[in-house]
Amino acid sequence: MEKTDTAENTTTAENSRCSAVIVNFNSGELLLQCLAAVYASTLPVEVILVDNASTDGSAARARKAFPQLRLIQNTSNSGFAAAANQGLRAAGSEYLLLLNPDCILQPDTLEAMLKFLEDDPRTGMAGCRILNPDGSEQRGCRRNLPTLGSGLRKAAGVSNGRSGVDLHQQPLPDQPRFVEAISGAFMLARRAAVEEVGLLDEQYFLHCEDLDWCRRFHDAGWKILFAPRVEIVHHQGGCSKATPVRVSWHKHRGMVRYYRKFLAGRNGLLLSAFVIPGIYARFVLLAMTAGIKRLGGGR
Repeated sequence: MEKTDTAENTTTAENSRCSAVIVNFNSGELLLQCLAAVYASTLPVEVILVDNASTDGSAARARKAFPQLRLIQNTSNSGFAAAANQGLRAAGSEYLLLLNPDCILQPDTLEAMLKFLEDDPRTGMAGCRILNPDGSEQRGCRRNLPTLGSGLRKAAGVSNGRSGVDLHQQPLPDQPRFVEAISGAFMLARRAAVEEVGLLDEQYFLHCEDLDWCRRFHDAGWKILFAPRVEIVHHQGGCSKATPVRVSWHKHRGMVRYYRKFLAGRNGLLLSAFVIPGIYARFVLLAMTAGIKRLGGGR
């Protein structure tokens, strides 16, 4: 895939402990707000923006507003995982942050999160409490890794906050707690862990690559920490509202890849013959429902 790297070597990489990698696709004004918040951090941050062929001018506006930004511009949309890996390869700091372009940090967010990683050398990745704009905890910032049982319960609408994947309905812990998975909207990783585990799996285009990465961190013996008292705001879906069916398609494709990669071997061919078509059938049902709602004017 062709790409143009317009970054200049006038960054804070040499004196920063953290590199923030942000993948952008038509994020608009939210991207500028995100970057302003990152650059307002209480510690120096190298910021690498990987633009997946946006058409809304957001990358150019970001470059103009923040000339110190390292900008990698792709000529086509390579997907989140592939673009994130471009940024991770270019990053020069000891700690690596994957941050969605619609997330707003607090000035002390990174300083507080880095301390958790520095205090425990076996913590490979850490996430914080992610809030919706209304102040409620967002689903996904503390999670269990998916199993066949949890997936079936979620698809059937009978999942709950204790037996399912998402843990946001459980009481908020008072202290940092190790979890199985965190949200891909904010993933702060130790470079040494990333070098051992490897980069994101680029076979995922959008969604489920974060769960895959968490699973691989666990398999390699690295801990994943959830910090409940560090909070950011995530305007979820800022890049995908215009194409919800396409996003849903990639999400379900990601589910299939995760199942084949980590779960199919223990469930057998016969069960997999039902599970994988079931995932695609769920997508078809959701897409048809969305289409009917559009035809009905959203009623």
